[in-house]
Amino acid sequence: MLSEQIKKINGPNDPVDSDSEVVFNSPNTKDIDSVLEEIDAVLEKNAEEFVKGFIQKGGQ
Repeated sequence: MLSEQIKKINGPNDPVDSDSEVVFNSPNTKDIDSVLEEIDAVLEKNAEEFVKGFIQKGGQ
C-alpha cells in the first residue's frame, strides 16, 4: 500500500523524459518593488530603530 503511494523523483543523474515540460515561475517584480518601497519608507522614518530590530542580544 505504501509503495503505491510513493512517487519516484528524478535525481540529478536520472534522465528526464523528453515529453516532460519544465516550467519556471519568475517573481512578480511589482510585488518586489512594493516591498522595497515599504522598506525605504521605514528607513527614511527611523533607520536606527529598524537596524536595532536585527541586532541580536549579546552583540552577535
